[in-house]
Amino acid sequence: MAASVDLSRVIFIVMREMRGPLIALITVYSISILGMVFIPGIEVDGEAQYMSIFHAFYFMTYTATTTGFGEIPIKFNDAQRFWAIICLYVSVITWLFAIGSIIRLFQNPFLLRALSEWQFSRGVQRIDSSFVIVCGFGDTGSVLTRGLSDYGFPAVIIDSDEERIKAIQLRNYTVATPSFCGDASVPKHLLEAGLKHPNCKAVIAITNSEEVNLKISALARLLNPDVGIITMSKVEVFEETLATLGGEVHIVDPFKIFAKVLAAAMHNPGFYAFNKWLVREKGATLERYIAPPKGTWIICGYGRMGHEVNRVLSKYGIKTAVIDPHDTKEEEHIERYIVGRTTSKTLSQAGIEDAVGIISGTDDDGHNLGILLNARYFNKELFTIVRQNKHENEIAFRATEVDMIMQPTLVAARKILFLLIAPLLKPFFYYLLENKPGRQEEMEKVINCLRRKVGNRVPHLVTVHFTRDKSKGVLQLLDEGKKITIGELIRDPRAREISLDLVVFVIQSGDQKIVLPPEDYEIQENDQILFCGTGLACRLFNATINSEYKLYYIQHGLYKPRSHIANWMITKLNK
Repeated sequence: MAASVDLSRVIFIVMREMRGPLIALITVYSISILGMVFIPGIEVDGEAQYMSIFHAFYFMTYTATTTGFGEIPIKFNDAQRFWAIICLYVSVITWLFAIGSIIRLFQNPFLLRALSEWQFSRGVQRIDSSFVIVCGFGDTGSVLTRGLSDYGFPAVIIDSDEERIKAIQLRNYTVATPSFCGDASVPKHLLEAGLKHPNCKAVIAITNSEEVNLKISALARLLNPDVGIITMSKVEVFEETLATLGGEVHIVDPFKIFAKVLAAAMHNPGFYAFNKWLVREKGATLERYIAPPKGTWIICGYGRMGHEVNRVLSKYGIKTAVIDPHDTKEEEHIERYIVGRTTSKTLSQAGIEDAVGIISGTDDDGHNLGILLNARYFNKELFTIVRQNKHENEIAFRATEVDMIMQPTLVAARKILFLLIAPLLKPFFYYLLENKPGRQEEMEKVINCLRRKVGNRVPHLVTVHFTRDKSKGVLQLLDEGKKITIGELIRDPRAREISLDLVVFVIQSGDQKIVLPPEDYEIQENDQILFCGTGLACRLFNATINSEYKLYYIQHGLYKPRSHIANWMITKLNK
């Protein structure tokens, strides 16, 4: 619908701008042709010859190119030649006027925008699989789109910055990524982006404005009550409003997420390494853990990040000292609160010599790096956490060799990516991080298994739905009344005695979520499974669940005949 509307706008603008030149061309050619038809030519056998309408039209057509192929169908007399001279000059002038109008037309900003909207809508309609609408292509949107592309997940992008939209054309995305420069909070643009398309899975509002994100979320819910909504928000009052929209709404606050990750790393060091490894962070490994020490921590900058980190640290009984230019202390669980900029004096007042860690969390990258260097001068043993606000400063932050870098845009992008490609990862993490006996041992067991099966290769998180269009081999088996277990499915279809290099994390059957399921679990229709493994293992698994022959082999160790004659012969032999 949106594409046809935009096409109508294009046609309307073209016809409006070209109306004058077209009328002029039609008038000039009509008069010229009529003149050539009615002017008598040379006499043949005493009778004046006249040009037909076709010959006159043909003559005017090729003279428009100023090439000329001669006088047809016979030589002209002087009257015809004089009329041809007039027609030639007048038509050339008219064509110059028309060409100038065409040039102005293609410089018309309204036409260019209408064409862009039409092409955008057409690109969205050509997507034949599930996709998401990404509103905002800043650092977060760029990282998220790259991650979605790596997992083969199409994204439709809207951003108000034309330069960012142009940059998309230079990216080597592996999937369709239609993009449009416009205001995502305008309902028309959301509809053009495919908000009501049956394949639209979610709308992701990650612009730089909290108010715009809220408006996009509200419009998406009104225009499509069934679509999922993922919004990045760092303001509590907006989060409260977003939570009341109803339906599937995920509010992503990078500061809250990082604070939880920090707390988890303190109590379960393997979790932080595991999390970084799953998102394929550069240099991430399962061999080395980062364990933030327990003791007094200094928080430099008491904005949103400082509040969230202090809240989590205080919850676990860790003492904190805060340095901030503003006297905004609210929590009671702060041992010392120093008002002022972070300097040598304020660091000494905060107890830098005896502290075990420092968090440089202001909204200025240069200031954060300065705080880090200043703190290391007093205490070289500090555990350092630095906030990186802009992605382009990554080289400088990597050079400092800090223990942990908190980049809000990266944290938010990873969280959203997990929500889209691996929604079952959330209950899996909750299970491993529960404060119950044996959970750390279970995490170590999972990590050891991943070390053995995946190692230094790129990890692939995959969610599989056992439906008729995505695992037809398994569903065919279930329809025949047969059973198959998860342990059988993870066998190598090339050699059934070997297991594939993958680890099953969670199986969801109805409302039940089974974390680290046993191998004898029997697959049911509509089950969902989340596993992690190598790229090859994931492709082999997908091939198995869609092939009755591979399923027969992994269950029986025999190759199922593929022809009717072979089946008939085996039936006779068995008798």
